[in-house]
Amino acid sequence: MKPIQLALPLIFAASVTLAENGVPGSHFIENWDLDGDGQVTLAEAQERRGDVFYSFDADEDGFIDGEEYKNFDEARKNDMEGQGGHGNGAMKNAEGGMHLAYNDADSDGRVSRAEFLGRTEAWIGQMDRNGDGVVTTADFGRK
Repeated sequence: MKPIQLALPLIFAASVTLAENGVPGSHFIENWDLDGDGQVTLAEAQERRGDVFYSFDADEDGFIDGEEYKNFDEARKNDMEGQGGHGNGAMKNAEGGMHLAYNDADSDGRVSRAEFLGRTEAWIGQMDRNGDGVVTTADFGRK
């Protein structure tokens, strides 16, 4: 069984640069922008979602389900505490794209890696407000 506590800092590592300045969406960008260029591409989101999946598939059965999804929800909740302003707009889309109902394509109450990764393009698309194919802090501002 993989230790979830050790994986969380990699997945939900808090940063202090843009987030400290209160820039909307900065916490998301800092956690998902793997090359540090200020934007999250589909490829970066795919890679990071793969990391997230493996971190929470504690029994390594190829699914996040039951208690694993509860742990995932709790980790996301703890990560977002103190982030402020994450209930509206693209931040709501970012958070919603992690929910069981969003990712469980076959409605069997569990999410396979294929289901989780298969939702990445739609998830990025709903956050990408200006339609340029990447997500930046500009996509999180008020519309």
